Parts: sequence; C-alpha cells; structure tokens
Amino acid sequence: MLARTPIRRKPDMSSTSASDAAKPAPLWRRFTSMIYDLFPLVGLWIVAAALWVLAFHDVYDPQHPQPALRALLGVWLLVVAGAYFVVSWTRVGATIGMRAWKLKLVRDDATRIDARTAMIRYVLALVSLAALGCGFWYAWFDADGRAWHDRVCRTRMMRF
Repeated sequence: MLARTPIRRKPDMSSTSASDAAKPAPLWRRFTSMIYDLFPLVGLWIVAAALWVLAFHDVYDPQHPQPALRALLGVWLLVVAGAYFVVSWTRVGATIGMRAWKLKLVRDDATRIDARTAMIRYVLALVSLAALGCGFWYAWFDADGRAWHDRVCRTRMMRF
C-alpha cells in the first residue's frame, strides 16, 4: 500500500500586515516613478490649457504681450498638477507612476496622509525641484532614505 504524505500548506499571509513587508523606496525608483507621472500630467495639462483657452476666449500664445496672463497660466498648471498629486496621495496613497513601481506614500506611523499634509508636501517638493533637486538628493545622505520634504512632513515613500 502507498503511504499518504501530508500536504504542506503555505503559511497564512493574511496575518502579516502591509507595513511589515514594506521597505524604504530607493531614490532611483522615486525618480522613475516621477518620469512615469509625467504622462498623466501632460494629459491633464493639455485639458487644463484647453479650459484656459475657453475661459479667456483667446488662443494661447507663448509670446503674448501680457506677462501676467502667462504667469497665471503657469500658476493654473501648477494647481492642476497639485490637485493630481494631492488627490492621488490622499485617496490611494500613490500616483499612477508610484503604483507602477510599487511605491506608496505613508505617514511615519504607516497610515494614509491627509489633504493638508499632502498639499504642504507638494509645495515643498516643488521647492526641492526648484533648488536643482537638492531636497531629493538629501535622501542619499538621510539615514532613513527620506527626501527633505518627507522629513519635514513626517512622511515616507515605501516600496511594497
């Protein structure tokens, strides 16, 4: 007679929390997710610029004689980009680019961030980019691998 061998089952993974499996995101993954996020942003900017043209009943001309109108368009596009990031970070915890690279933005206590923190983080990230990316390069020297705006806002970019 054949002896039956017991079936080995895989351990139940439902008991481990998502924060146990998370690791800090390396800087190169963050940069690649930013490149991915350019694609939906360009689409949103096209729609936002079209709405701008409809609102002002004028074709957008980069050489427009009114610099105030050009500056307002730039501010409008930054607001649209901010809305994309804030909504993505607060609702899902990740943008489209972050999801592609399995990244998630969380607070220090591994909970989802609120809208106020997301807005502050977006503005500080813009300042980081405007300063030649110094706020992002800070992550190479940070013990936890966090960028300057993550450190200030008490958030973490995690890899799942």
